[in-house]
Amino acid sequence: METQTMNQDLQLVIDQMDDCSLQGVPYFFLIDFEMQKPIFYTLDSLPRDIWIETPLYSTPHQASHKKDPIVLNPNPINFSDYRKGFDKVMAGIKYGNSYLTNLTYRTELLNFDHDLSDIFSLAKANYKLKYRDEFVVFSPEPFVTIDHDIISTFPMKGTRQAKSIMDGKYLLEDKKEQAEHATIVDLMRNDLSQVARSVKVEDYRYFEIIKSKSSDLFQTSSKITGELTDAFRQKYGSLISSLLPAGSVSGAPKSKTLEIIKSAEQRPRGYYTGVFGIFDGRQLHSSVLIRFIEKDHDRFFFRSGGGLTSQSNCYDEYQELIQKIYVPIH
Repeated sequence: METQTMNQDLQLVIDQMDDCSLQGVPYFFLIDFEMQKPIFYTLDSLPRDIWIETPLYSTPHQASHKKDPIVLNPNPINFSDYRKGFDKVMAGIKYGNSYLTNLTYRTELLNFDHDLSDIFSLAKANYKLKYRDEFVVFSPEPFVTIDHDIISTFPMKGTRQAKSIMDGKYLLEDKKEQAEHATIVDLMRNDLSQVARSVKVEDYRYFEIIKSKSSDLFQTSSKITGELTDAFRQKYGSLISSLLPAGSVSGAPKSKTLEIIKSAEQRPRGYYTGVFGIFDGRQLHSSVLIRFIEKDHDRFFFRSGGGLTSQSNCYDEYQELIQKIYVPIH
């Protein structure tokens, strides 16, 4: 069953996830950023036009035979319009309503001659999803994983072009990036403490290289774990909903930050920066919906952005938004 209205349906999806988790029935779920359009299917009823590829589970799909390189031709929001949103965010930070806010926009891809199936087939990422003919995501970021009552989350925050090994060093030493990452780790540790005990940071601020045809990126992440409390064992719908929206793509504190995001971005994010996941009957894996291309009628748009703090520079943040417009193919 597919549900696409609001709270009543969100509660239905949460209840379905809880019931199937208790019974060991494998399922797929998809929840948008605003939590307005939740989707749930048991895996044995999953439609053929929903393609999934994760470390836990993958659906069969048709490989792309296109040999042409993927050329994105981005036409990003102009800098003056970006600055308007940036200034709204910085005002919210100045007044103490937020100390970290993620600001995102969509970028039209001009003369785009591939389809979403091509992107899904060719992109390299741990978590991929093509939802009908609406969007495709190739995300490097897990949200939470659950195995034997151990929950783990992997907040990803901090990006820099990887032109040389020194760029990785500069990323790790950057004071603004350090503060941003520490904020998100603290937020996610607090979030996990709502559903787990013995929460700890197992690996702090490690970095990875994400490859693409045009340029590689250094990305920093951390690993946080805990042991599920009795109230959330096998109640994964209730658990996931209590953690949304993902802190790494919203900010802190969440409630006021979400108001700032709505004012600055001027349009709903929809499924971008929401989460999707798979329960295989024993384990649950989920991912944040970043690195995202959506189809709007016959036009294609890439969604991207980054976290803003009191130390943010408008031009640098604008450049980061553009740097993240890529498809990881190698």
